[in-house]
Formats: sequence, C-alpha cells, structure tokens
Amino acid sequence: MEMKNIKRFLGENSEEKESQKKIHNKCRNEKTCPSGYFAFKIVSGAANVVGPSICFEDKIIMSGVRSNIGRGLNIALINATSGVVLKTGYFDMYSGDVKEVKDFLKPTQDGTFVLIASYDDPATKLDDETRDMFTGFGSSYAKKLGFRDSWIFLGGKGLKAKSPFEQHIKNDKETNKYDGWPEVIEMEGCVPQKKI
Repeated sequence: MEMKNIKRFLGENSEEKESQKKIHNKCRNEKTCPSGYFAFKIVSGAANVVGPSICFEDKIIMSGVRSNIGRGLNIALINATSGVVLKTGYFDMYSGDVKEVKDFLKPTQDGTFVLIASYDDPATKLDDETRDMFTGFGSSYAKKLGFRDSWIFLGGKGLKAKSPFEQHIKNDKETNKYDGWPEVIEMEGCVPQKKI
C-alpha cells in the first residue's frame, strides 16, 4: 500500500482534514460573530427579476422561496434583545400606498432592529414623513432614495447615531449593471445584541 493511501486510510490526509474543519457560519457569512452579536445578511433584489433576501441568525426570514417578498421595500422587524422576528412585510412603492408602510412602522418599539431590502423600485411613493422614519432608524440615504435605486439597511428604533449597516447604489443609466437598474447589493455582518 502506498504511503499516500495509508495516510488516507489512517485519516491523515491534510486536504480532507481542512475541508472537514470548515465551519458553517450563520447566514453563510465569511466570519463568525462573537458572543453578544447576531449574524445577518441582506441582499437587494436584482432588477425586477430576482427578489431580495434577508437572513438573521441563520434563518432566511424573507425570500422568494418563502414567498414573502415583493416589489418595493421588504422590511423585517426583529427584537434586538432576543433576536425574535416580530413581523415582516413588503410594500409596493411604485403603485402601492405609502400609508401601509407608515402603519407597519409606527408601532415599532425602542429596541427593535429594522432590516430593509429594496426590489425594483423602493422610492416613487415615499413621502417626507416615511423618509424621516427611516432616518430616525439610523439611515443616511433614506432622504436621497430615488426611482429604482438599490438599497439595503439595518437600523433600529432608539438609535442615537447613524447605522454603519447601510448600502445604496443610485439608478444611473451610465453605471447600471442591468438595463434600467443598478446592480445587486449584498451586506453581511454582526450586529450587537441589545442588553436588557
């Protein structure tokens, strides 16, 4: 028996050991989150073809597979202490009613994470009051959000500063990846758990 085969038989093949060592990180993120942090991944929609997805603590909470996404703004509200999903909703901002977004967000309590992924058009029906609500959750881009922009965001009710978890790409025919839409945005990370 060759030495290579003996090592494989004895389980000493270093390549196999390396592949077995690969740890599954929550939400398939590159890094493991430390204790006291929640893992998340938010992916915007691709043009008007592929819907967005939101993962939190290794659970896909919004996606096309779950059939709980739609054109416009896809929003998940999560308890920032327990990590429990409070509610999810999607709101058509091209031909829908912005009042539905306000009704969804107004009861939000301090200590709630707000996760948002855009799909197709997140902004046409947005009014100043709704943009102010998003700004209050820590958004830096809500007031500038335009027709068919790509936008993903994780903020919270009761934040004292701007959220570091936000990405935005302007709809610009010179730079758009798709015909009429900017490229998909993906953001992953670790958000600190709110202590009681």
